[in-house]
Amino acid sequence: MCSWCWGYAPTWQRLQKELAPHVDIIYGLGGLATDCDEIMPEEMQTFLQQTWRNISQQLGTEFNYDFWQQCLPRRSTYPACRATIIARGSDKEQAMLTAIQHAYYLHAKNPSDIDTLHALAVEIGLDSSDFLAKMNSEQVNNIFIKEMTRMRNLPINGFPSLVLVQNHATNTIPIDYKDWRKSYELILSKI
Repeated sequence: MCSWCWGYAPTWQRLQKELAPHVDIIYGLGGLATDCDEIMPEEMQTFLQQTWRNISQQLGTEFNYDFWQQCLPRRSTYPACRATIIARGSDKEQAMLTAIQHAYYLHAKNPSDIDTLHALAVEIGLDSSDFLAKMNSEQVNNIFIKEMTRMRNLPINGFPSLVLVQNHATNTIPIDYKDWRKSYELILSKI
């Protein structure tokens, strides 16, 4: 649910494809915004809409601004993180990440809503009842909290972030939103 991650997605997909033979790519969930049922304050809504416009202007990224009129925006990314963990358990992490981003940015669906995440889970082939049971499970929440803590201990200052971990040492990899080659060359020079 990070709009800059959505903007980076085409470049990241190419970088990921090129890196696959050289490194293991592991996703980590940063959390961003806690569980919340409150409507996002107007100032935050305005700020995020402007962020979407900036990303669209700078990167050419498509956004469906109907989200802001059709949904009750909440600043709550934890449900989407839990849904991703559940999908990871069935080797469908990438499918869930893509489904969440498409639902949010292209189809004006709210990934803070369990109903949206449930529909996406079924769409990517997860068991409906199992998904709902796991969304409220202490086990999935504990996995998420542990992962979020691990991510917050890495040298990450924002999203998206790339960190190369090698022999227990961490290296932050600068992101170029338009050119995958710069990150690729830097990573290859360090491995």
